[in-house]
Amino acid sequence: MPKALCLALCLLLTGCGSITTVFRPDAVTSQNLKDSRSHCENVPRPYSGLIYGFCRLNGEPASDKSLKDQSLIDHGGNALPVIAVEFIASGVLDTLLLPYTILRQSKDGSIEIYR
Repeated sequence: MPKALCLALCLLLTGCGSITTVFRPDAVTSQNLKDSRSHCENVPRPYSGLIYGFCRLNGEPASDKSLKDQSLIDHGGNALPVIAVEFIASGVLDTLLLPYTILRQSKDGSIEIYR
C-alpha cells in the first residue's frame, strides 16, 4: 500500500499547478494554458497554482478527450474528487511558497499567456 500511495502522490505532483508555475519555465505554463484554450491572459505568481487550475478549468471544452483527461474521471463520470485534491494540494504548496512567489512577482511580473 505505501508504494501505491507514493506513486499516487508523485503523479499528483507532476500535474500540480504550483509545480508547473513555480518550478518550470514560464513558457511551459503559457503553452499549457494556450493548449487548454484558456481565456486567461496572464497568471500572477502569488497563488499561481490555484489560478493556473482555475484557468485550465475555464478553457474551452476539447472536442476529443485525450486518455490523460479520461483517466481523471471515475466510473460515474465525475472528476470532482481529483480536482478537489489538486486545488487543496496547490493551495497548501502556494501558501508555503508565498514569500518566494511575491519576490518573483515584484521582479518578473505575472506569467504572460501568449496566443
